[in-house]
Amino acid sequence: MMKGEEEAAIEAGEGSRREAKGKTPIMEAPLIGSRGRTGRDDGGVKRGVAIIDFIVRLCAIAAGLGATVAMGTATETLPFFTQFFQFQASYDDLPAFKFFVIANAVSSGYLILSLPFSIVTIARPLAKPPRLLLIAFDTVALTLTTAGGSSAAAIVYLAHKGNTSTNWIAICQQFNNFCQRVSGAVVASFILMVLLILLIVISAVALKNH
Repeated sequence: MMKGEEEAAIEAGEGSRREAKGKTPIMEAPLIGSRGRTGRDDGGVKRGVAIIDFIVRLCAIAAGLGATVAMGTATETLPFFTQFFQFQASYDDLPAFKFFVIANAVSSGYLILSLPFSIVTIARPLAKPPRLLLIAFDTVALTLTTAGGSSAAAIVYLAHKGNTSTNWIAICQQFNNFCQRVSGAVVASFILMVLLILLIVISAVALKNH
Protein backbone atom coordinates (compact mmCIF):
# COMPACT_ATOMS: atom_id res chain seq x y z
CA MET A 1 0.00 0.00 0.00
CA MET A 2 2.83 2.45 0.75
CA LYS A 3 4.33 1.89 -2.68
CA GLY A 4 1.02 2.60 -4.40
CA GLU A 5 0.52 5.81 -2.46
CA GLU A 6 4.03 7.00 -3.42
CA GLU A 7 3.38 6.30 -7.13
CA ALA A 8 0.07 8.17 -6.94
CA ALA A 9 1.78 11.16 -5.30
CA ILE A 10 4.52 11.19 -7.96
CA GLU A 11 1.94 11.08 -10.77
CA ALA A 12 -0.06 13.91 -9.16
CA GLY A 13 3.09 16.07 -8.87
CA GLU A 14 4.03 15.49 -12.50
CA GLY A 15 0.47 16.36 -13.58
CA SER A 16 0.60 19.62 -11.65
CA ARG A 17 3.92 20.54 -13.27
CA ARG A 18 2.53 19.76 -16.75
CA GLU A 19 -0.50 21.96 -16.06
CA ALA A 20 1.74 24.82 -14.83
CA LYS A 21 3.92 24.55 -17.94
CA GLY A 22 0.89 24.55 -20.18
CA LYS A 23 -0.57 27.70 -18.60
CA THR A 24 2.61 29.82 -18.76
CA PRO A 25 2.60 30.52 -22.55
CA ILE A 26 -1.13 31.33 -22.44
CA MET A 27 -0.51 34.07 -19.86
CA GLU A 28 2.41 35.63 -21.80
CA ALA A 29 0.83 35.62 -25.28
CA PRO A 30 -1.69 38.48 -24.75
CA LEU A 31 1.04 40.76 -23.41
CA ILE A 32 3.16 40.35 -26.53
CA GLY A 33 0.17 40.87 -28.81
CA SER A 34 -0.90 43.96 -26.87
CA ARG A 35 2.50 45.62 -27.27
CA GLY A 36 2.48 44.93 -31.00
CA ARG A 37 -0.95 46.46 -31.53
CA THR A 38 -0.03 49.56 -29.51
CA GLY A 39 3.09 50.16 -31.58
CA ARG A 40 1.18 49.85 -34.86
CA ASP A 41 -1.60 52.15 -33.65
CA ASP A 42 0.89 54.77 -32.44
CA GLY A 43 2.77 54.70 -35.74
CA GLY A 44 -0.47 55.02 -37.72
CA VAL A 45 -1.60 58.07 -35.76
CA LYS A 46 1.77 59.77 -36.16
CA ARG A 47 1.80 59.00 -39.88
CA GLY A 48 -1.60 60.67 -40.19
CA VAL A 49 -0.29 63.71 -38.32
CA ALA A 50 2.74 63.82 -40.64
CA ILE A 51 0.49 63.78 -43.72
CA ILE A 52 -1.49 66.72 -42.31
CA ASP A 53 1.82 68.50 -41.68
CA PHE A 54 2.81 68.05 -45.33
CA ILE A 55 -0.51 69.41 -46.62
CA VAL A 56 -0.35 72.44 -44.31
CA ARG A 57 3.19 73.14 -45.53
CA LEU A 58 1.98 73.24 -49.12
CA CYS A 59 -0.74 75.73 -48.14
CA ALA A 60 1.82 77.83 -46.24
CA ILE A 61 4.12 77.90 -49.28
CA ALA A 62 1.24 79.17 -51.43
CA ALA A 63 0.40 81.89 -48.89
CA GLY A 64 4.04 82.97 -48.51
CA LEU A 65 4.72 83.12 -52.23
CA GLY A 66 1.44 84.97 -52.80
CA ALA A 67 2.36 87.58 -50.19
CA THR A 68 5.86 88.00 -51.64
CA VAL A 69 4.72 88.36 -55.26
CA ALA A 70 1.81 90.66 -54.41
CA MET A 71 4.00 93.05 -52.43
CA GLY A 72 6.98 92.79 -54.78
CA THR A 73 4.89 93.84 -57.78
CA ALA A 74 2.93 96.60 -56.01
CA THR A 75 3.43 99.83 -57.94
CA GLU A 76 1.10 102.48 -59.36
CA THR A 77 1.56 105.72 -61.25
CA LEU A 78 -1.21 108.31 -61.25
CA PRO A 79 -2.48 109.27 -64.71
CA PHE A 80 -2.09 113.01 -64.22
CA PHE A 81 1.59 113.77 -64.67
CA THR A 82 3.79 115.80 -66.94
CA GLN A 83 7.12 115.13 -68.55
CA PHE A 84 8.97 116.51 -65.51
CA PHE A 85 6.63 115.66 -62.62
CA GLN A 86 4.62 112.54 -61.75
CA PHE A 87 3.12 110.77 -58.77
CA GLN A 88 4.15 107.16 -58.25
CA ALA A 89 3.89 104.67 -55.39
CA SER A 90 6.05 101.56 -55.22
CA TYR A 91 6.77 99.01 -52.51
CA ASP A 92 10.51 99.78 -52.55
CA ASP A 93 9.82 103.37 -51.53
CA LEU A 94 9.31 102.14 -47.96
CA PRO A 95 11.87 100.04 -46.00
CA ALA A 96 9.05 98.25 -44.14
CA PHE A 97 7.67 96.90 -47.40
CA LYS A 98 11.11 95.81 -48.59
CA PHE A 99 11.68 93.98 -45.29
CA PHE A 100 8.25 92.38 -45.72
CA VAL A 101 9.24 91.00 -49.13
CA ILE A 102 12.53 89.65 -47.80
CA ALA A 103 10.93 88.06 -44.71
CA ASN A 104 8.19 86.29 -46.65
CA ALA A 105 10.58 85.20 -49.39
CA VAL A 106 12.94 83.65 -46.81
CA SER A 107 10.07 81.90 -45.02
CA SER A 108 8.67 80.57 -48.29
CA GLY A 109 12.11 79.32 -49.34
CA TYR A 110 12.55 77.57 -46.01
CA LEU A 111 9.13 75.91 -46.30
CA ILE A 112 10.02 74.56 -49.73
CA LEU A 113 13.29 73.14 -48.36
CA SER A 114 11.43 71.61 -45.41
CA LEU A 115 9.22 69.43 -47.62
CA PRO A 116 11.76 66.54 -47.83
CA PHE A 117 11.97 66.45 -44.01
CA SER A 118 8.18 66.38 -43.84
CA ILE A 119 8.19 63.42 -46.24
CA VAL A 120 10.72 61.65 -43.99
CA THR A 121 8.31 62.01 -41.04
CA ILE A 122 5.63 60.33 -43.18
CA ALA A 123 7.92 57.42 -44.09
CA ARG A 124 9.29 57.16 -40.52
CA PRO A 125 6.56 58.52 -38.24
CA LEU A 126 8.35 57.51 -35.04
CA ALA A 127 11.62 59.28 -35.96
CA LYS A 128 12.31 62.09 -33.50
CA PRO A 129 15.22 64.16 -35.00
CA PRO A 130 13.40 65.35 -38.19
CA ARG A 131 10.43 66.52 -36.13
CA LEU A 132 12.67 68.43 -33.70
CA LEU A 133 14.46 70.09 -36.64
CA LEU A 134 11.14 71.15 -38.20
CA ILE A 135 9.68 72.59 -35.01
CA ALA A 136 12.85 74.64 -34.39
CA PHE A 137 13.00 76.18 -37.87
CA ASP A 138 9.22 76.64 -38.03
CA THR A 139 9.52 78.81 -34.94
CA VAL A 140 12.26 80.90 -36.56
CA ALA A 141 10.17 81.30 -39.73
CA LEU A 142 7.16 82.34 -37.65
CA THR A 143 9.21 85.01 -35.87
CA LEU A 144 10.56 86.40 -39.13
CA THR A 145 7.15 86.41 -40.83
CA THR A 146 5.50 88.07 -37.84
CA ALA A 147 8.10 90.85 -37.82
CA GLY A 148 7.69 91.53 -41.54
CA GLY A 149 3.90 91.33 -41.50
CA SER A 150 3.52 93.56 -38.46
CA SER A 151 5.75 96.31 -39.84
CA ALA A 152 3.96 96.25 -43.20
CA ALA A 153 0.54 96.26 -41.51
CA ALA A 154 1.41 99.48 -39.67
CA ILE A 155 2.33 101.20 -42.95
CA VAL A 156 -0.82 99.93 -44.67
CA TYR A 157 -2.92 101.31 -41.83
CA LEU A 158 -1.30 104.74 -42.25
CA ALA A 159 -1.84 104.57 -46.00
CA HIS A 160 -5.56 103.98 -45.43
CA LYS A 161 -6.17 106.23 -42.43
CA GLY A 162 -3.27 108.66 -42.31
CA ASN A 163 -2.14 110.45 -39.14
CA THR A 164 -2.93 114.12 -38.69
CA SER A 165 -0.63 114.45 -35.66
CA THR A 166 2.44 113.65 -37.76
CA ASN A 167 1.11 115.03 -41.06
CA TRP A 168 0.86 111.58 -42.62
CA ILE A 169 -1.65 111.86 -45.46
CA ALA A 170 -3.89 108.94 -46.40
CA ILE A 171 -2.90 108.04 -49.96
CA CYS A 172 -5.27 105.16 -50.70
CA GLN A 173 -7.90 107.42 -52.25
CA GLN A 174 -5.36 108.34 -54.93
CA PHE A 175 -3.36 105.09 -55.11
CA ASN A 176 -6.29 102.69 -54.86
CA ASN A 177 -4.78 99.77 -56.79
CA PHE A 178 -1.51 100.04 -54.90
CA CYS A 179 -3.27 99.96 -51.54
CA GLN A 180 -5.41 96.98 -52.52
CA ARG A 181 -2.33 95.04 -53.56
CA VAL A 182 -0.29 95.74 -50.44
CA SER A 183 -3.33 95.06 -48.23
CA GLY A 184 -3.81 91.68 -49.91
CA ALA A 185 -0.14 90.90 -49.39
CA VAL A 186 -0.43 91.64 -45.67
CA VAL A 187 -3.53 89.43 -45.37
CA ALA A 188 -1.68 86.56 -47.10
CA SER A 189 1.23 87.05 -44.71
CA PHE A 190 -1.05 86.79 -41.70
CA ILE A 191 -2.51 83.59 -43.15
CA LEU A 192 1.06 82.30 -43.38
CA MET A 193 1.57 83.15 -39.71
CA VAL A 194 -1.51 81.13 -38.72
CA LEU A 195 -0.34 78.15 -40.78
CA LEU A 196 3.13 78.30 -39.21
CA ILE A 197 1.56 78.27 -35.75
CA LEU A 198 -0.49 75.26 -36.83
CA LEU A 199 2.69 73.50 -38.02
CA ILE A 200 4.34 74.08 -34.65
CA VAL A 201 1.30 72.66 -32.85
CA ILE A 202 1.29 69.62 -35.16
CA SER A 203 4.96 68.95 -34.43
CA ALA A 204 4.35 69.30 -30.70
CA VAL A 205 1.49 66.78 -30.88
CA ALA A 206 3.68 64.35 -32.85
CA LEU A 207 6.45 64.63 -30.24
CA LYS A 208 4.15 64.30 -27.24
CA ASN A 209 4.36 60.50 -26.93
CA HIS A 210 8.11 60.21 -27.50
